Amino acid sequence: LQREEKQLETSLETLIAQVADLKNSLGGFIYKLENEYEHLTWPSVLDSFALLSGQLNTLNKVLKNEKTPLLKNQVIIPLVLSPDRDEEVTRLTEGRVPVFSHEVVPDHLRTKPDPDVEEQEKQLSAEASRITPEAAQKQVQTMNKLCNNLLEKLIKEERESEVGNLRQNKPTYNPADTNALVVAVAFGKGLSNRRPPGPGGPMGPGQPAGGGMLPGAAGMQQVPMNLPPNQQHMPGGVPMAQGGQPGKMPSNIKTNIKSASMHPYQR
Repeated sequence: LQREEKQLETSLETLIAQVADLKNSLGGFIYKLENEYEHLTWPSVLDSFALLSGQLNTLNKVLKNEKTPLLKNQVIIPLVLSPDRDEEVTRLTEGRVPVFSHEVVPDHLRTKPDPDVEEQEKQLSAEASRITPEAAQKQVQTMNKLCNNLLEKLIKEERESEVGNLRQNKPTYNPADTNALVVAVAFGKGLSNRRPPGPGGPMGPGQPAGGGMLPGAAGMQQVPMNLPPNQQHMPGGVPMAQGGQPGKMPSNIKTNIKSASMHPYQR
């Protein structure tokens, strides 16, 4: 009898330690949900759930251990019931149970679940016992198939959203080319001063287009002029008169001018 009592005491100490760890983890998780919900991330929530799941599994292993006596065979009988406040009970329960009276004893010393919960468990157990192993395996396969299809859809939507974000963030123009085009249009920077060559060959800067022909002078030809080597020119190509003869053209210059086509309204 002493051995059983010692074994029960050791098991209870282990269970109390495991329950205390589980309580602290639950308290920390509830504190995060109530005070840090704005900065709470999904990985942090998953970590908290994983910690709670591991502690529950450890508690179940302790309860199912061979050295742990069957607690349902132990009967707890309240020795004293009082409607007055009990400081010792308040300290042991961390302020949750200040009074150990006839109102709280049925709830705190209950060894079985509520009647409604117990009835639901019985119904679920009866339904599970009526299902054959083949039907159960078929239902499991169907459930796995639904879960896999849902997972594939979620992965596909996630990939499509990532591709859409990449397309939206990808620039469709080159900022350097745009800036160069704006500067060229506004200030002419980077543009060449040379004109493209005409039918008469390449032209130098300052020469008229169309092989040296002016607009509207299609029927006229250039006037060849033979100037002596010592003939000086004024700016603009006008020859200067020789000394002593202002305004008179030199006699050794020959000009051949062909008449242009007469305008149809001229007589």
